[in-house]
Amino acid sequence: MKAGAWCKEAMAGKHRAGYHRLVIQPQRIRVLRQAPARGGRYVLYWMQQSQRTDFSHALEYAVERANEAGLPLVVCFGLMDDYPEANERHYAFMLQGLADVQRGLEERGIRFVVKRGAPADVALHYAGDAAMVICDRGYLRHQRRWREQVADGARCPVIEVESDAVVPVEEASDKAEYAARTIRPKIQRKLHEYLVPLKQIAVARPSLGLGVRGDVDVSDPDAVLAAMKVDRSVPPSAIYRGGQAEARRRLKAFVASGLKGYATGRNEPAADATSHLSPYLHFGQISPLQIALAVRDADAPAEDRQALLEELIVRRELAMNFVTFTANYDRYECIPQWARQTLKQHQGDPRPHLYTREQLESAQTHDRWWNAAQRQMVRSGFMHNYMRMYWGKKIIEWSKTPQEAYATALYLNNKHLLDGRDPASYMNVAWLFGLHDRPWTRRPIFGTVRYMNAAGLERKFDMEAYAAAEGT
Repeated sequence: MKAGAWCKEAMAGKHRAGYHRLVIQPQRIRVLRQAPARGGRYVLYWMQQSQRTDFSHALEYAVERANEAGLPLVVCFGLMDDYPEANERHYAFMLQGLADVQRGLEERGIRFVVKRGAPADVALHYAGDAAMVICDRGYLRHQRRWREQVADGARCPVIEVESDAVVPVEEASDKAEYAARTIRPKIQRKLHEYLVPLKQIAVARPSLGLGVRGDVDVSDPDAVLAAMKVDRSVPPSAIYRGGQAEARRRLKAFVASGLKGYATGRNEPAADATSHLSPYLHFGQISPLQIALAVRDADAPAEDRQALLEELIVRRELAMNFVTFTANYDRYECIPQWARQTLKQHQGDPRPHLYTREQLESAQTHDRWWNAAQRQMVRSGFMHNYMRMYWGKKIIEWSKTPQEAYATALYLNNKHLLDGRDPASYMNVAWLFGLHDRPWTRRPIFGTVRYMNAAGLERKFDMEAYAAAEGT
């Protein structure tokens, strides 16, 4: 099956009866804590991953449960100064998004409270007066641990609703998948059940007047950021502004003028042919379901829609599968045994160029194309997807050991990219070293791990235009 052909059935789904029905599939819902029903002042939705008010299964489920209980709904968010590997760039983008969340919830009559502290502690603070706690799902180790802590500490039912995958992770597969080609048919079989719209539910009892307080007013993101004790080593992006309003604007513009030609144009580094939605997906500021429906129903060639949906659903959810079923997803040992073996065999090969992490971070190499990619990342918080592959392969080539290369690539990726520290980040870095790939022709340094060179870039793309845009 060709990559992209998998979504033909899903693309025809808009013609099916029941297209406009409200759907929160039971497979998205997981009870984290069974507890007897109890009285409470409100139902609590602990929002942490899905930082939006549109197309959020967790939020709509919480509204539905609050309405059934005859209670108001309160939404809380835990704001910590030391989120793993986060810096000023990430916080600025997130806080801009939380300001949107506050406005969106107020329009629906829902109280939004933001409190400083570890997310699990904040959720438990507000859970004390709650009849039940609803939460979204996070896929990384620390995110899963927070939800376990809330489930262990709450005295009421705790229910998790998966909102940031089109097909829930365990519905697609119950094990770590070998590659995109193995997970694709599994997603294809389920997709028609999940690629359906989500309608907002009217709030029966508004909570804006409820005496529940936070200690952070996110309506002024700049003021909040200035008061926080965060890593200031990376400034906010001058290119990307956070929030669901900006995400919707970018989606609308992409569908209108960027989707046509995407299948062939997406790989050209000098072309602005990508959606630029990955930072918004990372922070949960837009739903992949909303994007998928907009793309599926767009007036664009089928090959372009298929190409985007392949990236958005199959590749992205392969990353979720990877971090869910791979305990050491953020360590060199996560790469396949064949890749570790061949890299070890070639660890002593001569390396014509060796660079320190500091030289790499400041784009001080002999390679103009690599320097352009690094500068794009440092300046904007974004790097073109094709260049990410070349960028990472060269780090392997220019490092003393593959283990050092792995640590450097993950460090730079997570520090500078707005969509870093994401399941896709961990998968993509590991892919550089052979994950979800196969052995190729043997070469120095790489062994049988896939190799990339500058000649390939120059043959396929207008690299002079790309480098000029990044000032190299």
